[in-house]
Parts: sequence; C-alpha cells; structure tokens
Amino acid sequence: MRPHDRHATGASYLSASRALARQFVLGLCLLLPLAIGTIPVQAAQPAPAAQSPLATTHVYLLRGVLNIFSLGLDTIGARLEAQGIPVTVTNFMHWSGLADEAIAAYKAGRLKTIILVGHSSGATALPDMIAKFNQFGVPVKLAIGLDSVFKTKLSTGAERYINLYISDGPGEPVRAADGFRGRLDNVDVRSTGVGHVSIDKNELIQRRVIAEIDAVVLRQHKAPAASAGPTAKPARSAAATAPPARN
Repeated sequence: MRPHDRHATGASYLSASRALARQFVLGLCLLLPLAIGTIPVQAAQPAPAAQSPLATTHVYLLRGVLNIFSLGLDTIGARLEAQGIPVTVTNFMHWSGLADEAIAAYKAGRLKTIILVGHSSGATALPDMIAKFNQFGVPVKLAIGLDSVFKTKLSTGAERYINLYISDGPGEPVRAADGFRGRLDNVDVRSTGVGHVSIDKNELIQRRVIAEIDAVVLRQHKAPAASAGPTAKPARSAAATAPPARN
C-alpha cells in the first residue's frame, strides 16, 4: 500500500471513531433523563400522630330483650358518634364476645377507656361484663345501668357505676358485694315520670347519660396535658348540667 493510501485509511478510521463517539454521547444524553426518571424516590414519612383520647375510647351500649325495647340506646349512640366517640350498640346477649374484643384491643394498646351502658337486661349484664374485664386486668372507667332487673349484684369494680332505676317499677338498686372496689351510685328517677320501657328514650335521661360519658372523656383529654405546665382555665364539664346523683 502506498503512503498516501495509509494516511487516507487512518483519517477515515479517525473520522468514523469520532462519529461513533458523538453518537454514543448523544445516546447517553437521550437516555439519561429516562434513567433518572426510573430511580425510585422514597417519600418522607410523617411522624406518627399521638392517639387522641377519643380514638382510644369506646362506649358499648347493650340493649335489652328482643332488641325492640331499648332503641333509645341507638339515639344515645348516634349522639356520641356525632361527638366523635366510637360506639357499639348491640343486644345484651353478645356481652361476652364484646368483652373479648375489647380486652384484645386494650392489650394491643388500641383501647384505653372503656365505658358501658345497658338498659333492662342489658343493665343486668353489666356486672358480668365488668367481672370479665377485671379478670384480665382491664379497667372499666364508667358503667351506667338503666333500670336494671333481677336483683343485680356488683361483685367487682368499675371506677364508677351509676344505676338509674325506677323504685316503683321492675328495676331495683344494684347491690355491692364484699370486696367491691369503685364508686356505686343508685339513683331513683321515679320523679321524672319515666317507665321501664321509656327510660332509655327520655330526653333528660339521655342527656344525663351523655353528660356522664362526656365528663369521663374530658378527664382523659386533660390527663396528657397535665404535665405540660400551666394551661388556661378548663371548660366546665358537661356533667355539671346533669341532675345530681343520689345514693
């Protein structure tokens, strides 16, 4: 091969190499945005919010026989839900299964404040339900019975137990057994004019029940803030407007 031919061949090879390099760089420039777009970006996770007392409160409302004489509990439940308080309304015959669910939720930390309300046979079932909670070391903040029947006896404690009964009707005072712990209030509501079937539907009684529940929830709201230092003067408890309890 002549020198001139070798020079031409070298120049041609150099030109081709440069062209190939330009194509390679151009390809990288085109692919780079696509490659960057496929890199997964993990979103920042928000810090877990503290559970509010409402989220860890549950009110269990137990109807009486046949589910047709205690529909005032449904009204109470709806009013509590409107305040953001979780509720379950069901027949008294389901009390044991409800207790199992609540105990599991309490042990898992999802539930802290348990409140029970029952009418007629639903009120009569409350001491058994409380005893089951106590057996597993689960506290009951408040229990309210509406005209409990069949000589109800409270053997173990809720922090407070209120029995609203009609002294000239089928309902009776709840008796405290030996070793009872907590506060028991038997309140005769005969003067309100209610009967055994209407007690749960009476507006004054419903307001009393809701006020007592609100008072418990209000205390639970205050508790986490107690260590935060001085605060503004607390609002008046809703229970202050309710009829006073009488033993």
